Amino acid sequence: MLRWLVDMGADEAVDDAPIDRYAASATPAAALTSFDQAVLPPANAPVPRPASPPPPAALVVAPRAKVAIESPQLVADARALATACNTVEELEHAIRGFDGCALKRTARTTVFAEGPADAPVLVIGEAPGADEDRLGKPFVGVSGQLLDRMFATIGYSRRENLRITNVIFWRPPGNRTPTPGETAICVAFTHRHIELVRPRVLVLAGAVPVRTMLDTTEGITKLRGRWTSYALGDGTSVPVLPTFHPAYLLRTPGSKRQSWRDLLLLQERLEQLSVASS
Repeated sequence: MLRWLVDMGADEAVDDAPIDRYAASATPAAALTSFDQAVLPPANAPVPRPASPPPPAALVVAPRAKVAIESPQLVADARALATACNTVEELEHAIRGFDGCALKRTARTTVFAEGPADAPVLVIGEAPGADEDRLGKPFVGVSGQLLDRMFATIGYSRRENLRITNVIFWRPPGNRTPTPGETAICVAFTHRHIELVRPRVLVLAGAVPVRTMLDTTEGITKLRGRWTSYALGDGTSVPVLPTFHPAYLLRTPGSKRQSWRDLLLLQERLEQLSVASS
């Protein structure tokens, strides 16, 4: 539930301690006394009073059993396999043939990436949804259509100069949030993907890609629109722009204004990089 709240954008605490709403809902005895004096007749004219309902029982939450993370050996295998790939085509072939992630057993297809391998902008989302799992392409549902329209406003499309992928390559059952183990396995391939594409700018769409790729605990609402960098294996770095996931914008249309500002920041940085390289 906490992970779901973070994904919805509620990533900041507003108090030091949780409030027991069940205890707060119980009416204090003093308030009952005042209420009786105000609406009941005098004591010499007794009126039958219904029995007060018992206070609600305290909410008891059973401790959750620790979920076993996939074997660290699987993570090491994924890293070794990804490192051995020297082209994007080899990487895609390796991902499609990799059986170390349990998500592959429940997904219909492997969703790798779409767009030119030499695109100047690489967008990384979270995981495939139902439409992506059915068609085998990233961001093809309603949120993907919004993403296409957004980037079209600054002259970018997945057919020409925009490449799109996800941290996770197989749809989690029921679109649940990927587990840490699943993420650790898949992100090894994502890191290699960035190194092979070497984009001019990396766009992280949503809270999960931001936390995973930047290894941070800060929420997307704090990091959105703030430039940072991603270090490549050879010591160079790629500018990174965190922004909201288009699915979030569909749920909260008021945030589209902030995403438009992010697009303008992206356009400005790309123009600066083009001038510097010419």
